[in-house]
Order: sequence, then structure tokens, then C-alpha cells
Amino acid sequence: MNENRYTPSPVDTSQVKLSDELMELAELMAENVHEVWSATRFAQGWTYGPERNDVEKKHPCLVPYEQLSEEEKIFDRNTSIETLKFIVKNGFEISRKKK
Repeated sequence: MNENRYTPSPVDTSQVKLSDELMELAELMAENVHEVWSATRFAQGWTYGPERNDVEKKHPCLVPYEQLSEEEKIFDRNTSIETLKFIVKNGFEISRKKK
């Protein structure tokens, strides 16, 4: 039950189509999101454990991104994709610097 009557209302990005280049960026972002999350957990005293245990601060996702299951990667990918869609929907453009 939602006792505070909060109803999430994210911006509707369902009509935003990301280019292949931005989808590539989304994957890079997803990996970095995982790295930031992992670094935060380690700084808080968490360590790897085969099962999550909040009391002992153990978590099975404290592994390199490439070792996560596809199911686990989906969370980070969705966060990255929705962030990029939000940026595009709000009229911003993202471009890669030429090397």
C-alpha cells in the first residue's frame, strides 16, 4: 500500500527513438552506472557475496559489468536508455567529438 499517495509520473519517452550511436552510448553509460553503484557500495563497506545479505553487507552484483547476467544488466541499460531519451525529448542534442 502506498501510504503517502505518491504516484510516479515519469516523462513519457515512448515515442523517442535513439540512434544506433546513442544506443552504443547507452551501453557505455550502463557499464558506468554499474561502476558508480559498485564503488559506492564498496565505500559503504559492502563486499561480494553469492546471495544478498543486507546485515552482512554482501551483494552478488559486486562484480565487473561483463560478469553480470543479462537480467542484471537490463536495469542499468534501462536507466541509461531512459536518461538519453529524456535528454532528447527535452530538445538537447548529443554528439561525439571528432578525434
